[in-house]
Amino acid sequence: DQDTSVYEHGVLTDVHDELMRQVDGVLAAGVKPERIIIDPGLGFSKPGIEHNLPLLTGLETFRATGYPVLIGQSRKRFISAMLTEAGATGADGPIMAQRDDVTAALSALSAEHGAWAVRVHDVDKSRAAVIAGNTWREYA
Repeated sequence: DQDTSVYEHGVLTDVHDELMRQVDGVLAAGVKPERIIIDPGLGFSKPGIEHNLPLLTGLETFRATGYPVLIGQSRKRFISAMLTEAGATGADGPIMAQRDDVTAALSALSAEHGAWAVRVHDVDKSRAAVIAGNTWREYA
């Protein structure tokens, strides 16, 4: 098996460049620009925290393309790894509720940094987190 998690120019640059090649391809095929949404593909060929967090913290790089950005971080393996590294899990590892809590936090942070949408499993929890962030911003 070939290791597909190697990013020659760094994960942020390589994922951005690949997305833009894909966008060029669909534009050339006649898709209208207003019908394009980009997704950095968290978790896909990106097994670790070090592959996924740069894509989240680099959200502005994707926003700068002018296309809406979809973030699909819900319950991904790197969330479990974050909890495990922090020692915030039980003996059997992170439970689903913990993964949903982190997903909600990442949803709020993604919204704060301009994501067009997030894909989540626990909609109510992420919605509440985004509302809290929006309310915070109103009073900032």
